[in-house]
Order: sequence, then C-alpha cells, then structure tokens
Amino acid sequence: MLLVGPPGTGKTLLARAVAGEAGVPFFSTSASEFVEMFVGIGASRVRDLFNQARRNSPAIIFIDELDAIGRQRGAGLGGGHDEREQTLNQILVEMDGFEESVNVIVVAATNRADVLDPALMRPGRFDRQVTVDLPDVRGREAILRIHLKGKPVAPDVEVSVLARQTPGFAGANLANLVNEAALHAARKGEKHIHMVHFREALDKIVLGTERPLLMTERDRTVIAYHESGHALVALMLPESDPVNKVTIIPRGRSLGVTEYLPEGDRFNYSRQYLLTMIAGLLGGRAAEQVAIGEITTGAENDLQRATQLARNMVGRWGMSAELGLMFAGDGNQNPFLGREMGMHGSREHSEATAAILDQTIRHLLEERMATAVRILTEHRDALDRLAQALLKYETLDKHCIQAAIRGEEVPPPERPRFPTPPGQTRDPQDQEQETPVNPRPETIPA
Repeated sequence: MLLVGPPGTGKTLLARAVAGEAGVPFFSTSASEFVEMFVGIGASRVRDLFNQARRNSPAIIFIDELDAIGRQRGAGLGGGHDEREQTLNQILVEMDGFEESVNVIVVAATNRADVLDPALMRPGRFDRQVTVDLPDVRGREAILRIHLKGKPVAPDVEVSVLARQTPGFAGANLANLVNEAALHAARKGEKHIHMVHFREALDKIVLGTERPLLMTERDRTVIAYHESGHALVALMLPESDPVNKVTIIPRGRSLGVTEYLPEGDRFNYSRQYLLTMIAGLLGGRAAEQVAIGEITTGAENDLQRATQLARNMVGRWGMSAELGLMFAGDGNQNPFLGREMGMHGSREHSEATAAILDQTIRHLLEERMATAVRILTEHRDALDRLAQALLKYETLDKHCIQAAIRGEEVPPPERPRFPTPPGQTRDPQDQEQETPVNPRPETIPA
C-alpha cells in the first residue's frame, strides 16, 4: 500500500495510527536510512528488515519517503546511483518473493509518486494507492479541535471560522497556526489564546512577519496606491475572492499586502475567475500609472504570477481562441527528479506555435491591464480615498475598505478586547492600565 499526498497532510500520522491499531509487530524505517556510501550496505539492510518481519509475521513494514530510493533507475542528469539502485532492486526482489504463508504487509509514503520506478508500481507491489489529500473545511475544523485540546483557549475562539479562513492548509499548517497563536498570546502576557491571536498568527503565516522600514513619504504613497489598486480592481470585477485586508506595513519580502479571503474551497476555476485574478494582479501597476504617473519595480511578483497564470490559460487549459484546444505546455519541468532530459524534451510544439503562444499571452495581459486601468480611471475618487486611508491607518480591514470606497468616513481599525473567561476576574491593576477599546469585532464570514 502506498500513501500519496502533499507534504504535511498526515501520511506518517496514518502509519502511526496503523501501528497502534493493527495489533501486530510494526517495523518503521525511512528510505534514506538504506542509502550509504558503500555499495551493498543498503541492500543488506533491506534483507535484514524483511527477514526480521518474516520471523515475526504477521507483521507490517512502513517505509517513509519512499522516493529517496524508489526513483526511476538509470535516468536523470548524470545517470543512476549504484547504491540507490541496488537497494531498490533488493526491495523489488523482497516484495515479489514472498511465499503465500508469509503474512507481511508493506506500507510506504511519498509525496512524489510521479518519479517512482515503474517496477515499484506494478501489480503485486505498490499497486494499491491511497491518496491523502489536503483536508476540506470539515477536516480542517476537526484537525484544529485536536490541536486545541489541552490549551487555554478563550471562549471567543470560533473554530468553524478559523477552518473557513484557512483553505489550502494541511494538517501541519494548522498545527503551526495553533502554535503561533499560543506564542502571540504568551508574548502579550495573556493567560488565554484569543481569536485576535489566531488572526495575527494567520497573517504571519500567510503574509509574513512584519518588518518595519524607514521609508520616505513618496515610497509610502506609491505603496498605498499600489495596494489600493489591487483591492479596488478585485472588488469591481465579478467572481473575485472578497478582499479581507489591505496593509502597507512590510511583511516578509513584500512592501505591502492585499489579503483575499476565499468564500470556500475551490477545486475548479472558471475562465472569468482567472481573468479577474489576472486583472487584480495587474491592478497595482495600473494604479501606479493612473495615480503616480510613473511605474516602479514593486510589481515584479505580480507580473510573474500574472504571466504564469496567462500561460497556463492559453497553453494548458485551452482558454484562448488562437490555440483552441491544443495543449502547448512546457513539457517536463523537472528533468533532475529521475526523468530523461534532452534538448527536444523541453518543448512539445513547433516554433510557430511557440510564437503564437507568446503573442496570445501578451495580448491577454495587455487586455487585462487595459481593464484595470479603465476601472481605476473611472473610480479615481475611490482610489484616492482608499490610498489616503491606508496612509493614515496603514492597515484596513474589509469594513474600512468598503467605507472608503463608498465615500464615508473611514473608522480606525477595530482593536478587539480580550473577554474575561467565565468564573475569572481581571487583576484590578490590569483593569486600570487597560486602554478602552471597541468590543470584539464580528467574525469574518467566509
């Protein structure tokens, strides 16, 4: 049995659960433990492991990260690796040489099933594959509840809201989210983990750590208009993910961030949704042209993501009239992971088709850029109000963004209060030092 799935989804945890529930001897090892400098040692260890399992049968053998020794033989840059290939050959022989009376089950886990040797995947070996994919919203809620057990969680923490705010998170990401929230609470001297700590932890994981920089007023103005352009274009186009937060506080490697909050897990993307996404990515550069009259280097990542998205639409998903239904992908993009590499293997279409592909991508990007410029020009007043609010408060939530666009007075971002858990009272000294703040903000619907 082969457990296949992205990193952090719980393949090893499932094997650990099997070890606890099976009631038979369980032998756990990592594939990298078989690879040594000298040829033959890995194969000898494989023989010893399977002999030990046979003596204790019925038994289960678990091999983690199978791709460390199970990659396709004799391929990739520089040919094969003698020690790894001999170890793989020994595993193939051991798995195919079991007698009927020997009850040994082999379980393995990998996140790169595409690079495994075909001999490993044939019937009689790892022909039974179990996909361990990213959890849906119900799975994320259940995983969060497991990680929250035994932790001082405040009553205002709504696990269902956190599950909706974390699409695409694996189990390891959710465990990290709970750990980061606990660290935020500890740094602020709180005895309980509140919802605001989870929001701060989510911002740190998704957007990056805040890194204050001394910037000139012009730089702050350019960044404010850039992020306002992202948010305004996305809000004015159909099928866009709701804009949840805009900030000009540098986070990670970005000078500013526009955060979107998907309404749910997406497994299929429409053409209109992808066009809206490209226009939103180009909204920052469009805002610089409309409001500043000069372009900057801040749109590098936006241009990279928009170009890749347009290339996939045209060459992979058949969403252009010029190429129609023809697949014109880039061929194999990972020649170093156990695949053949050749000059002709990187492109599966002619030079004429490549020229049409490039022209179509450029036309699509220019059309989306023109759409973003038109929207920002027509709503120039809203763009200015949103940028001025960002310069004043630096971070705007969705309520402040909507108020700025409607032309209303933009309230300061709400600072949530930490409610006292039932049966407890705050220290009078803490109450005197506590700054009056607004009540807990309403939860963000997702």
